[in-house]
Parts: sequence; C-alpha cells; structure tokens
Amino acid sequence: MSVVIRSETLGRLDTFAVGARTVERVSVRSDDLAKRVLRFSTGAGEIGLRFEGSERLHDGDVIFADERLVVAVLVAADDVLVFEPGSIRAAIGIAHALGNRHLPIQAEGDAIVVRYDPLLESLGAEHGVSVRREQRVITQPFRHAHAPHAHD
Repeated sequence: MSVVIRSETLGRLDTFAVGARTVERVSVRSDDLAKRVLRFSTGAGEIGLRFEGSERLHDGDVIFADERLVVAVLVAADDVLVFEPGSIRAAIGIAHALGNRHLPIQAEGDAIVVRYDPLLESLGAEHGVSVRREQRVITQPFRHAHAPHAHD
C-alpha cells in the first residue's frame, strides 16, 4: 500500500477531468476543514495532506488522481439547529442567548446555525424564534471566538 503526501489539492471534482476513472469519495467532518494536517485511507493507499498558509480543505476537493482512480472529499452533514428570527429584536435575543453560552454560530442568510444540542431547542420558543433541526453540510468549520472577557 502506498503513501502519498500532498501540500495542496489537485482541483475541484466538478471541474476535474475524471474521464473513465472511478471516483472515490472520502468523508470528512466539517471540523476537519479547519485542520492543517489530515490523513485518509483510500483505495489508492494512505493519503496525507499538510497545508501551509491559509489553504484548507473543501467539499469536492480532489486529493489524489492516477490512471484508474480519482479521490475527492465529501463533507458529511452535521446535525444542526437552524434559528430563523423574524425580526431584528428576535435575532438580537437569540444571538445574545447563544453568545452567553459561548457557542460557535454561523449566519446563513437570515438564519443562525449551531450544532445540535437538545438543551438549545427550547431557546427558540423562549425568544419567539422559529427553530428546526436538520442535517446540513457545513462548508466552513464552526469556530470559537477566543476573546478574553469577564462576567462581572
């Protein structure tokens, strides 16, 4: 079994010249998108990625190709809660409640997306905000904002 180490991807599956080759998809979690070093077991052997600078992995990135096989990344869906505030007041209320819990959030359009936690489901009703649970592919990893602060 061979080992391949790369410092960059080979392109995007949607524009890559696959031809008659077999496409293998390797699954990653959205958290893995923030990592600089990753390792995959594939039909081609072990593939290691070591990124420099700001380059990171994305859904659909091609990480290996030879005459018979193309290996591309598939970001697995995350279990999330999607809050859809109907007003600025509701948005501020739910964002404040989530921020007090130091949770990483993502804004997608007018929605606020957080990782699923059963304790958060009732927050929607408390703040008059529509909330639903769903499986969603997150294209950017959830990140904590690390800012020193105090609760005096």
